[in-house]
Amino acid sequence: MADVSVKMPEEFMKRLATIGERQDEIVASALEAGAEVLEKRMRSALSSVVGKGTKYDSRSTGELLSALGTSPVGRDLKGQNSNIKVGFAEYHSGGMSNAMLANIIEYGKSGQPPKPFVKAMKSSAKAEVETAMRQKLEEELSKI
Repeated sequence: MADVSVKMPEEFMKRLATIGERQDEIVASALEAGAEVLEKRMRSALSSVVGKGTKYDSRSTGELLSALGTSPVGRDLKGQNSNIKVGFAEYHSGGMSNAMLANIIEYGKSGQPPKPFVKAMKSSAKAEVETAMRQKLEEELSKI
């Protein structure tokens, strides 16, 4: 049987090594780019439903919108996958968590019809988020 050996170009091998050294940094920047787009879209979707179509005058204070944010890039429990979260932090001044308040807006409650802002935005934003992440990844890889 014939023995074949292929030697990779030195420049290519250096780039591969650099990618390995900067992998966490590159992945984090791509995740942050996607989360930035998602947070912007989510903020817009929430603004379009809060206080709209209610029987009574809106009591919106803007607290929920200001509680919307993005977490730092982290790792899953096994430490294998990087992740970032876009969601609601803190408690509302009324004592309820902002995440619970957002859930009530999304799904409604007795006497309050649902105003889905996450579900409607999620599927429409997917392609835009993926594009932002892909562009950032290509940008970071072109620096190497």
